[in-house]
Amino acid sequence: MTEKLGRNDPCWCGSGRKYKVCHQALDERILSFARAGHIVPDRELLKTPEQIAGIRESSKINIAVLDYIEAHIREGMRTAEIDKIVYEMTTDMGGIPAPLHYEGYPYSVCTSVNEQVCHGFPSEDLILKPGDIVNVDCSTVLNGYFSDSSRMFCIGQISPEKEKLVRVTKECVELGLQEVKPWGFLGDMGQAVHDHAFANGYTVVREIGGHGIGLAFHEEPWVSYNTRRGEEMLMVPGMIFTIEPMINMGKADIYIDDKNGWEVYTEDGLPSAQWEIMVLVTEEGNEVLCW
Repeated sequence: MTEKLGRNDPCWCGSGRKYKVCHQALDERILSFARAGHIVPDRELLKTPEQIAGIRESSKINIAVLDYIEAHIREGMRTAEIDKIVYEMTTDMGGIPAPLHYEGYPYSVCTSVNEQVCHGFPSEDLILKPGDIVNVDCSTVLNGYFSDSSRMFCIGQISPEKEKLVRVTKECVELGLQEVKPWGFLGDMGQAVHDHAFANGYTVVREIGGHGIGLAFHEEPWVSYNTRRGEEMLMVPGMIFTIEPMINMGKADIYIDDKNGWEVYTEDGLPSAQWEIMVLVTEEGNEVLCW
């Protein structure tokens, strides 16, 4: 935690209310977990109602863009066309594609096909064909607020093996979401994801995971899906993070394209799938802000 406030001081969250009637009880509960040796979030990770409202508006753009892609993605489409749609729709709605120029990333969206795990470059040369599975990962900035989600799309008739991978990966996200509740731990969610993937014969990428988000593209905490219940950061009302496991049909090993330093592939060349949602921890449980 940060500076100690008096009971009658203005609350640190900017609500204008006295600390004792605003966040004091929550802070004291968090402190009790910290004293017990648990990882707890700093105050800057707990979003205020005003910030959450701004993040919701950003999410509306992100959702609308992915809805449009879902309605129009097709066999014969170049992934570069997806990038163009994302840029034009996002900017027309007043937003900015968050990936564009982020740490040198040159596109507005990530399009990862088949054995590409994530960060796939849109390309004029990559044409979607029947049997492909593709993850479209879209992120938006609106008035300084960030949103992030991704969906899997199946092109034409896909194999039963790919269909199962895509379906089970979505189930992993849904099972993880059930574990998102205040005063639980990120490890509760991570183990639910991990166990379902492995029960279906799959593996979970270790090196890349979810993240906090809202006021920056990537915030703490880093979110793993190879964790155990009762471990990792305490989930507290006001936290926002992504659930986005990358599930491999084969082994968990991956590699990064050394030519561009971005595109991630499965080491064994077998397909990978990912769904991503953005979740707010609430007093009652959770709210999915972006999907």
